[in-house]
Parts: sequence; structure tokens; C-alpha cells
Amino acid sequence: MTDTNPPGHLRAARLEQVAGGTGTGRDTTGSAATGVGTAGTKGTHARQNPAAELGFSGDPGQHGDPGDNMLHSQRVWDGTLATNRLDELGVNTERQRMETKDVTASVSVLVDGWPEDVEKSLQSVIDHTDARVLALDLGNVDGAGDVLRGLAERYPERIAAWHVAETPLWRGGTATWGESRMKLMRLDQSEVHVLMETNVVLRGDALTPLIAVVVEGAVAAGWKGLEPEDDGARWREAGPGKVRALSGELLAVRRAQALSALPEDAEYGANADVALSQGLRGELVVPSETLPVTLTGTHETSPGDQGHSARL
Repeated sequence: MTDTNPPGHLRAARLEQVAGGTGTGRDTTGSAATGVGTAGTKGTHARQNPAAELGFSGDPGQHGDPGDNMLHSQRVWDGTLATNRLDELGVNTERQRMETKDVTASVSVLVDGWPEDVEKSLQSVIDHTDARVLALDLGNVDGAGDVLRGLAERYPERIAAWHVAETPLWRGGTATWGESRMKLMRLDQSEVHVLMETNVVLRGDALTPLIAVVVEGAVAAGWKGLEPEDDGARWREAGPGKVRALSGELLAVRRAQALSALPEDAEYGANADVALSQGLRGELVVPSETLPVTLTGTHETSPGDQGHSARL
């Protein structure tokens, strides 16, 4: 499968050099819908005092002295509070859903054991998102492939599963992380490709905020960011905002760019996400909002690996 179709629903990727700056350049206070703070002052069909209904101060009938700077500052402050609180009530999430509704996205997973985690992880994607799941079972380790087969039969329109005899290299077999991930990426036809590990469980829609960042121009967005330590030998968790690399536990990327950046020769998953990040041209971003994501535990992706906290 080749990437022949242009990403028609994505904005052009921003090509600034990736740097460890802060902030995404995005509007995280809801100013894209600035009418929220002023809707009660215009229009015959507006409610008399929508701010009061939400517990804010301000009466649209009391205009006061137009030259009163204190009154003006109070109105700006009230409007900002109203917008922020509406974001907390889900307005921002709904706006993101509208912005990304036409963008195609698929979640890809490697099934390499831990059958209970596989069921929880994939079920959470089904329950909380509309994304399609692409899953590659490597050798039915510990019966995890059987769990995948059952889920695919239960949700045939949501889960596409492939089963191979090769077990993963990190579990004593021959299948490498890079070639397995590349197979899934080439089988995908979506604009946004989401890499997800099977120890990740979604407690809500954690994909829409990531996809929204990509739609707005980032080349990739992730649940966790990474920055190099001063010695350059280790990476520490970073974000929100622009980061130098993204953790592969949950990572959304423009598939067209990822096809040439994914380290297909990577034997193990440990640090392969850093290599992928460094191969991408554009901004890597961790969203400002806290995503509803939890981990069921640590899955080894290389011999003796104890998770990303021990990455070298």
C-alpha cells in the first residue's frame, strides 16, 4: 500500500525546526469562539444574562461608563473566565470533534502477549472513539492473538486483524518492531496514523485532542513528550507544548510523513519512538489538556527493558 492520496483534510504541516519551546501556538482559552463571552450583548434572540446562568458576574443591562477602565477590565476578566469554564464543560472538546470529523484516523497496535491488557486496551478504543483499529498479532503469545480474534469477530467493522506465526524479537522470536510497525502503516490508508501500545487504556476520547493538534499543523502529537537530559544520554518526560520527541505509548502522526521517518530497521521498540520523532520534519506537540489515559503496567519492548523511564 502506498500513500498516493494527498491529506485533503489536514492543514499544511508547519516546517519550523523542532525545539524544546513551550506553547503550541494554539488557542487553548477558546478564543476561536470569542462570541461566547459577548453573545449576550447582541442579537434579539440572546438570553438576558447568560453569564449569570453559569455563575459569572456581569449584567448586560448595566453598561456603565464606557470610559471606566476598571469596568472594562472586569468585563474582559469575566469573559476569559467564562470561556475557560466553558472549555472545562466540554465546549473545547466538541469544537475539536467538529474540526476533525472529516479526518480519517486509524489506531495501530502490535499484539505480543498480555491478553488481558489487549482486551482492555482495544475495548477502550471501541468504547471511546470512532477510530478503526489495525492490529498485528505476533505469534499468539500467551493466547493474546486469540483475544484479538474474538474482538475482531465481535467488532468486524472496527477492527482489522492480521495473524502471523513469527513471535516478536523482544519475546525471543524473529519479528522486529520496525518491520512490524511498518507493515501496519502500509496497510493503513488513513491521513492520521495512531501508534498505541496495548498497556494503554483510554478512559475517554484521548484521540480527538491529538488529531486536532495534527490537523492544525503539527506533524505529530503525543500523550507524553520527551526531552534529552543534559548529558544527552537519557531522555526525560516533557510537555505540554512543543517537544523534541514523543513517547510511542500513544502517538498520532501524519501517515504520509511517517512512512519515510519510521525506523523500519529498529529491532526493538525502546527508543524507536525517539528515532521516529527525530526523522519527522515539523512540530512535535503534547496537547495542553490532560488526556484520559492510564497504563495497565509495563510491557517490555527489548531484553531487560523496564519501560521508558529506563531508556538510554
